[in-house]
Amino acid sequence: MIVIDAHHHLWDPATADYPWMDGPEMAPIHRRFDVEDLRPLLRAAGVDRTIVVEARSCDAETAEMLALTTQPRSPIAGVVGWTDLTAPGRAEAVARLRELPGGGALVGFRHQVQGEADPNWLRRADVLRGLAAVAETGLAYDLVLLPHQLPAATHAAREVPGLRFVLDHLGKPDIAAGAAVWRAQVTALAALPNTYCKLSGLVTEADWQTWTPEQLRPYIETALDLFGPERCMYGSDWPVCLLAADYARVYAGLRTCLPALTAAEDAAIMGGTAGRAYRLEDTCDA
Repeated sequence: MIVIDAHHHLWDPATADYPWMDGPEMAPIHRRFDVEDLRPLLRAAGVDRTIVVEARSCDAETAEMLALTTQPRSPIAGVVGWTDLTAPGRAEAVARLRELPGGGALVGFRHQVQGEADPNWLRRADVLRGLAAVAETGLAYDLVLLPHQLPAATHAAREVPGLRFVLDHLGKPDIAAGAAVWRAQVTALAALPNTYCKLSGLVTEADWQTWTPEQLRPYIETALDLFGPERCMYGSDWPVCLLAADYARVYAGLRTCLPALTAAEDAAIMGGTAGRAYRLEDTCDA
């Protein structure tokens, strides 16, 4: 079984601006994190490959992440970068990225929809045209959003059925509100066959100091019930997770929360689903 961490970041605030990282509560992660910081954590957890995901909305970061995949023994199998969905010429933009060093590792895009004031941003005609253009390139699209934006995401997934949508962090549910509330919010999206769900990011949606796997288990079980193991994938959300837990605790927490599974279901969650969603040719049968 090939194990894939389908969601992590790398950054250096000394060389680029990350507005979402402002504030004293973000101080623990307001420093450089690179591949060499991550490598021993992956080795200790038994993780083979990773997907690195955008952390700032600019083309330059995408190029930097692609270049990382060319390093010797790089664990990074894929890059979810950023693109301006509302700009024309998305196919040409993708072609240019694929010509860069490491361009073959481009597997998808993401925009921080959670920061958009308009809850219907994903319903906009220009955004839908951009999503349709991404679909034509064969790439996936990650959704990082808040629960009130899920209806618009469901609309987008219906309107662009040829695009694989990957819901990051289960849509950031309010852990204190209970899993029944989140189930009602996400059911319509999960019913669409072109959607996937990352079992990631929950430790920072719970209380950073007091969370337990028992608090997160109902969300993991609900995700598996609605999406099925074949559309769920493991993600650490490192180093954001460090606000609430280290890498080892996040990984162990997920393993604790998973219900009884067949070997095939477990292999899907821990690597196979990510391989298929992001079309990682050497891992899609994991």
